[in-house]
Amino acid sequence: MEKKHIDRRVKQMEAEGVTFHYNVNVGVTLPFATLTDEHDAVLMTGGAEAPRDPGLPDTNLQGVHYAMPYLTQQNKRVGGEDVSKITPILAGGKHVVVIGGGDTASDCVGTAFRQGALSVTQLDIRPMAPEIENKLTVWPYWPTKFRTSSSQAEGAEREFQAATLGLEGRNGRLTGVKCVRVDEKRKPIPGTEFVLQADLCFLAIGFAGSLIEGMIAQSGAAVDKRANVIANERDYRTSVEKVFVAGDMRRGQSLVVWAIREGRQAAHAIDKHLMGETILPV
Repeated sequence: MEKKHIDRRVKQMEAEGVTFHYNVNVGVTLPFATLTDEHDAVLMTGGAEAPRDPGLPDTNLQGVHYAMPYLTQQNKRVGGEDVSKITPILAGGKHVVVIGGGDTASDCVGTAFRQGALSVTQLDIRPMAPEIENKLTVWPYWPTKFRTSSSQAEGAEREFQAATLGLEGRNGRLTGVKCVRVDEKRKPIPGTEFVLQADLCFLAIGFAGSLIEGMIAQSGAAVDKRANVIANERDYRTSVEKVFVAGDMRRGQSLVVWAIREGRQAAHAIDKHLMGETILPV
């Protein structure tokens, strides 16, 4: 998204009375207790940031990265922010493999091309969808059909029904990604193994839940076995007095529309909690 749209919305929210504090990592650079001591209510909406572990050997090879640090770094670089203290992850002149078939994976594909990657291959464990959907079998749900994002259209090679077996390296650096074809149950098909040349590999296979260390740990809020902060959809209260939670940090990895919905509902609940009543819509 063009950053000018973000800047415009920030200015609008500031005019409405919102105060932004930048470069603050709650639970790291700012103790959580500071927020609860100085405010009548605290709403945690930190998202589900913990990446899913691929369970692959040799992920410590140089050139293997989770998707989000790569994308965040490039966003800062494009925005003119200082990234001199961050180890650069750049795809220029390299062969890139992206593991994952979702939006984050597609973002990695496009970013790698813009940085001048020699080749980009995207691995998707799902079978290739039909070019024309069968509306009778999927309606009213989002139709299942083959789609190509703008970043994939720039020249990405797409491997479907492909699972990752492991990573190859030489002298501590990534050289290849070992793959295998899978059946409809995602079980490896013997004899279909292949290796993709790779200087960079990005892991974009989703998120396992919230980061417990830092904000959540210091808040003392109860979490479930999936690392989601426990709260219901009526009042969004956590197990801690005057601490609320909404979005992916409560429901797990999901879509932005759910985050918007829960943010509005949490605002309704907090206003009612503080004032005894509210005119905010649900």
